[in-house]
Amino acid sequence: MIKFSLIKKFLILVFILFIPGFFYYLLTLKGQNRYHALSIFGPKKPVQRYDSVKGKYISDTIYHTIGDFRLTDQDGKQISLASLHDKVIVAGFFYTHCPTLCTTINGYIDSLDRNYAKSKMVNFLSITVDPKRDTVGVLKNYAKQFADRDSKWRFLTGDTSTIYNLARKGFLVNAVDAGNGEFIYSDKLVLVDSHGRIRGYYTGASLTDVSRLNDEIKVLVKQELLEKDTPMY
Repeated sequence: MIKFSLIKKFLILVFILFIPGFFYYLLTLKGQNRYHALSIFGPKKPVQRYDSVKGKYISDTIYHTIGDFRLTDQDGKQISLASLHDKVIVAGFFYTHCPTLCTTINGYIDSLDRNYAKSKMVNFLSITVDPKRDTVGVLKNYAKQFADRDSKWRFLTGDTSTIYNLARKGFLVNAVDAGNGEFIYSDKLVLVDSHGRIRGYYTGASLTDVSRLNDEIKVLVKQELLEKDTPMY
């Protein structure tokens, strides 16, 4: 009986010491691999670069980036890619007199903005495709229906050529003035990492896609934080 009691106590001790450590391993180390890394969209160019540590040339890839831009937000502040350094960006296109679609999309962005209100890394950009009508003052008034707090959601305007080039050549989506106050533009929300690379496209009026975007923002933020914690040799 004494021997059995000692074995029982030993097994209980092992259980107490081992199980918490095992669960910690699952929740931390294993948790890092729960999601696959997000894809990088856009044209890519294979290159050879010299690795000074290994002393030889290795294959590498140059990925498409949205490129720098200079636009003005609803508060009259100049916004550029450089000013959003180290930020994860969710961007979309709209115009203030859009009948219904823009309201639906921006309603979903409003929910996302609230979800990430405490995150310093996540920013939202809504870029007008009608900058002639959507001046800073118009955007300021429009934004009041959504951003009634200290928000990282910016409504942007600028000159037409800058905005349309940014849409087509940067974000790789459509933005065209169809005339008579009508515009052809993409309903996609675009997820961009801190390096300016496109990591996902999502239909802005689809609750399913916006839910996926919400999940993939979390994945991207975690990837970014892990990269920052990884020593560079």
